[in-house]
Amino acid sequence: MSWGTELWDQFDSLDKHTQWGIDFLERYAKFVKERIEIEQNYAKQLRNLVKKYCPKRSSKDEEPRFTSCIAFFNILNELNDYAGQREVVAEEMAHRVYGELMRYAHDLKTERKMHLQEGRKAQQYLDMCWKQMDNSKKKFERECREAEKAQQSYERLDNDTNATKADVEKAKQQLNLRTHMADENKNEYAAQLQNFNGEQHKHFYVVIPQIYKQLQEMDERRTIKLSECYRGFADSERKVIPIISKCLEGMILAAKSVDERRDSQMVVDSFKSGFEPPGDFPFEDYSQHIYRTISDGTISASKQEGGKMDAKSTVGKAKGKLWLFGKKPKGPALEDFSHLPPEQRRKKLQQRIDELNRGLQKESDQKEALNKMKDVYEKNPQMGDPGSLQPKLAETMNNIDRLRMEIHKNEAWLSEVEGKTGGRGDRRHSSDINHLVTQGRESPEGSYTDDANQEVRGPPQQHGHHSEFDDEFEDDDPLPAIGHCKAIYPFDGHNEGTLAMKEGEVLYIIEEDKGDGWTRARRQNGEEGYVPTTYIDVTLEKNSKGAVTYI
Repeated sequence: MSWGTELWDQFDSLDKHTQWGIDFLERYAKFVKERIEIEQNYAKQLRNLVKKYCPKRSSKDEEPRFTSCIAFFNILNELNDYAGQREVVAEEMAHRVYGELMRYAHDLKTERKMHLQEGRKAQQYLDMCWKQMDNSKKKFERECREAEKAQQSYERLDNDTNATKADVEKAKQQLNLRTHMADENKNEYAAQLQNFNGEQHKHFYVVIPQIYKQLQEMDERRTIKLSECYRGFADSERKVIPIISKCLEGMILAAKSVDERRDSQMVVDSFKSGFEPPGDFPFEDYSQHIYRTISDGTISASKQEGGKMDAKSTVGKAKGKLWLFGKKPKGPALEDFSHLPPEQRRKKLQQRIDELNRGLQKESDQKEALNKMKDVYEKNPQMGDPGSLQPKLAETMNNIDRLRMEIHKNEAWLSEVEGKTGGRGDRRHSSDINHLVTQGRESPEGSYTDDANQEVRGPPQQHGHHSEFDDEFEDDDPLPAIGHCKAIYPFDGHNEGTLAMKEGEVLYIIEEDKGDGWTRARRQNGEEGYVPTTYIDVTLEKNSKGAVTYI
């Protein structure tokens, strides 16, 4: 259906309709713009929400990594990704829909204005042709009336017997003149009429249909553009649905990863002190002196003294454990973490050792790189001066030595605390380690006590020089075996702290290799020492009581 044939006389109506179409297009563009702003604000609020509830981690106070916390942090990360997808939706709508609509609306206005101007010009030209035709018509009509009057005048004078011949001749000339002018105006009118009819036919059958066709095509393109924008509006959302689905799946997986058993175990690992529960308070019988007789006075007195001594000893021990359920003794944080309970102290020392080992590995890698660079400089002097690397190498070597000393010192502390948590009693500290305890000391059971006068059991202190191996072997009880090994090669064991062995000899393993290449072993006769790990075939027992595990 064509506007040119059906709406040839509805120029003003089409003018209003095309203007309404552009207004509707701009209204939809405004709707898309507001939707974009909503998406942007939504994404911004989601990101602010994630930022608000994300953990603020610090090296001093690290938050416990419970599975429920990890799941929540994963959900926050997925929500942050979800917010990013909302931003993608807004950007896609802004580029593909809103921007395209605004550009098209501007082009549409220009095209509509041009077509309407052409239509108005055609109408103006047709009106001009009609006026020319109408003027020629009126002039022809006027000349015909004048010619008719001249004819009537001539006929009257011609029939009048009293009229002179000159008057009749003059009237005849006037008639001929008017008749000639009427014929000329008739021809002019006919020409103008023919021209107007031609222009009118051309106007309504050629010019106006062409203009209306262009307006119709413009309006249909506007409708198609709206349809494409509607589709693009939906596609902007549909494109991110797979990623949004993955975000939601990630949230579901995070929810499934919550493990209440693991969280409970983490609570135990975080707060376990390693102490044994306090023992029962002994009954102190103060009524014994009432029933005491003279004959058994000496025996009763000795029993009473012994009972009092045991009571004091037991009470002293129990008193040392009371702070487990009350207020802990206050004191400054010590370098060896001896102010902490044994289990927590072990974890702190292990963490420090791991950090020192990582630092040592880094420094060793740097040393190796510097040595390689030095070799390159020595082989190719034009590339650099080998002596320029010497200060850096010296600094690296100092750092390595310092880190090794720190590792050795902390491993000694760790070995000490592992001996205590294993129920082996107190260990004597090495003479090269400054182990200072400002408040509280440890009871024989491994618990702390505030009684400074309480006797601490353990081997007597030895004065003079002694090695690190002496400190580790001076225990009240031997370390439990965590496996056995068979000697693949013989080992002399001349160095202090080592254990000689023969090929094929079977030994007990009481401490695993800590990464230094030595394993602590024991013979059946109780002799202990270190043997090279590469010289033995180790078999560890699973779930062995007293096994030392390095994390």
